[in-house]
Amino acid sequence: MTPWAVVLAGGVGSRFWPLSTPQRPKQLLPLVDASPLLANTLRRLTPLAPPARTLVLTNASLTDPIGALAPEIPRENLIAEPRPAGTAAALAWAAAEIARRDGLEAVMICVHADWSIADEDGFRETLRRAVASATAHRALVTVGIVPSRPDPGFGYIQPGEPVGGGAGAGPAAPRRVARFVEKPDRATAERMVRDGYLWNSGIFVWRVGDFLDEVRRHTPEVAPALDAAGADIGRFFAAVRSVSVDVGVLERSDRVLVLAGDFGWDDVGTWAALRRVRPADECGNATSGAVHALHASGNVVHAEGNAVVLYGVSDLVVVTRGGLTLVTTVDRSSDLKTLIDTLPPAFRGRD
Repeated sequence: MTPWAVVLAGGVGSRFWPLSTPQRPKQLLPLVDASPLLANTLRRLTPLAPPARTLVLTNASLTDPIGALAPEIPRENLIAEPRPAGTAAALAWAAAEIARRDGLEAVMICVHADWSIADEDGFRETLRRAVASATAHRALVTVGIVPSRPDPGFGYIQPGEPVGGGAGAGPAAPRRVARFVEKPDRATAERMVRDGYLWNSGIFVWRVGDFLDEVRRHTPEVAPALDAAGADIGRFFAAVRSVSVDVGVLERSDRVLVLAGDFGWDDVGTWAALRRVRPADECGNATSGAVHALHASGNVVHAEGNAVVLYGVSDLVVVTRGGLTLVTTVDRSSDLKTLIDTLPPAFRGRD
């Protein structure tokens, strides 16, 4: 059975200001290579789920730009969320829509639009194993990433016993989830990496009927709206309460399995992440555009419309666009919302 793919592509990505704006959010930007993040996501999924079986959930204002970016996706598969309501509601609506079109046995693969994947073949092979596990065990399967570093910016998953309790099960075997851990401090992250915890990637695979059963059983923030709204998306989103799928479903369910994945996954969440996912020069500078660097190291530069020269500086983020230049440090680049909230309208509204 060919699975469905569900891509979460809403939000603005304010941590990529001034490049990312409501009119041009980060999922539509070429941050890792020459293609927009969403285009890369759809391309790597196509061998698993063709465009006709791919749903993209996004903001109402982005359906036209996404339609232009991905004309191969049927227009009815671009689903505009009437308001932000959390990932539990978004994925419940997607599951219900797939069930209406293809029945409760259909399998859905859920991903976000803003990731970097180094080993795409390994990514797809892990998803194939997740589809097989979800089908064989009627489970909600999440893919936990084998950590490359103790990163306090991610949530973590503690793998439990292998399914069936086999003592000889290898690292590729699906395991029950012992617990989810929200973003820890650095010392806790270091300990968890040593103890074999996995990063909580947000990659999910399940049969839509199994997922909807668990939503109805465990998620009062969403469940009443599923039956009351029918196929009316406006009524559904008006009735739900916001909660993440991790908190609202997975942490409350006893049907969750985790598969370990090791395919160069990274969340492109801040300018600092580009040091990990963009090609860098011999001094570790990750640059795009006209940039000249001398005695400079570990910098992230995005030069759009202007040239940037770096001399004798390290660990800076420099972004130029439309007559505006942002300069901050790599460490502070994850907190741009604080900056944006203080900007005069003439600065904030540039696009």
